[in-house]
Amino acid sequence: MLVNGVELRDDVFNVEPKKHILWDVVRWQLAKRRQGTHSTKTRSEINCSKKKILPQKGTGNARHGARSANIFVGGGVVHGPKPRSYEYKLSKKYRKLALKMALSTKAKSNSIYVVDSLLSSLEKPKTKEAFSFLKEKGLDSKKVVIVTSEQNDVVSKSFKNIPDKKVIPVAGLNVFDILWADALVLEKGSLEKIYERVSL
Repeated sequence: MLVNGVELRDDVFNVEPKKHILWDVVRWQLAKRRQGTHSTKTRSEINCSKKKILPQKGTGNARHGARSANIFVGGGVVHGPKPRSYEYKLSKKYRKLALKMALSTKAKSNSIYVVDSLLSSLEKPKTKEAFSFLKEKGLDSKKVVIVTSEQNDVVSKSFKNIPDKKVIPVAGLNVFDILWADALVLEKGSLEKIYERVSL
């Protein structure tokens, strides 16, 4: 596959996408992101008197013990959420396959742009230059993921204040962000690292 005069490998950018595999990996990613800090108090954790609230017999009311019972307002919660991790395992081979499929999805819709270098002339971040680059490519109004060969603070800070634009080094490239974007801009030097990353 030829993009901007650069030959892209078919085994990475021309793989038949399967929705269930992409869905699996996106679900795995979102599960890993969950903080899982939710917490409710059980009956034993409620701070109130443990004294029996009314006599066992003779009042006409139901039999009750402490005010912390779950049926009372302010009482404990039965089977409520407790802090936990939502993370689960997904094989590396499966994740690499999904990454290839996500890249292929963008390649098939002609949404991949390969550039020699990104803002290489800049010594410090400049949003104006980043916006000019996007406008030149016709990407200023689209959701764009820009992939650099390695972490580049000048590039990432230049695009930081432009809505719906993300700068990701190859090490952080993921299925969720690729599918989120309308267009993928790849630095030419990042291609070899992408091939390394998805090699089985």
